[in-house]
Amino acid sequence: MKNRTGKIIGIVEDDELLCEAVSQMLLRAGYEVRRAGTVREAKHLMDGQPDLLLVDAGLPDGDGTELCQLAHEKWKIPVIFLTARDEEERVMQAFDTGADDYLVKPVSFNILLKHMEAVLRRSENQGRKMFYNELMIDFDRMQVCFGNQMISLTQKEYQLLELLAENRGRVVTKKMMLEQIWDVNGAYVEENTVNVTLNRLRRKIEPDPQHPVFIRNVFGLGYTFGA
Repeated sequence: MKNRTGKIIGIVEDDELLCEAVSQMLLRAGYEVRRAGTVREAKHLMDGQPDLLLVDAGLPDGDGTELCQLAHEKWKIPVIFLTARDEEERVMQAFDTGADDYLVKPVSFNILLKHMEAVLRRSENQGRKMFYNELMIDFDRMQVCFGNQMISLTQKEYQLLELLAENRGRVVTKKMMLEQIWDVNGAYVEENTVNVTLNRLRRKIEPDPQHPVFIRNVFGLGYTFGA
């Protein structure tokens, strides 16, 4: 089903029937859905940078509150708890670890959608950023950080990183790089210019440039951002 909203929702729920029901509801509402049934699966899911997580408090291999804290601190992904546990202590713990909302099951799909829309609006107002492992790209301010360290990039280096990051999950060819970054005014630029800029960018952002984790080669095709 087509993603009409442009938003990706991650569902972390070990009840397969409930997970399927919520998934179908979100698909009908125009969202893209990714699912996980454990904390371990959820960590892989978050690498794909969903726009919002719906998280059950009790999971087979861990606690939803720990997952919520990780989602906020490492990936900056908003979290709504969708759980049967309504103890006051549990609710307070969830908000203390960064929960954006807490809903107790059963809840109507229409109410869930309204709460999701509110959280997504708040998240969008905080600016357009991408987090991957310890790398943060602030597209609005054109700033890049690794951990707590600001990285100084030239204009072309930043434009190249932005192009790759915004096409995450897709291969970016050297031809695309030349056309969209260097050759916009019809000026001739050698392909080696791309190689030089890529190498400089890797030296600045990669923990180990010989084994890159952010800018990866796709043999014979081009490059991709992340795994």
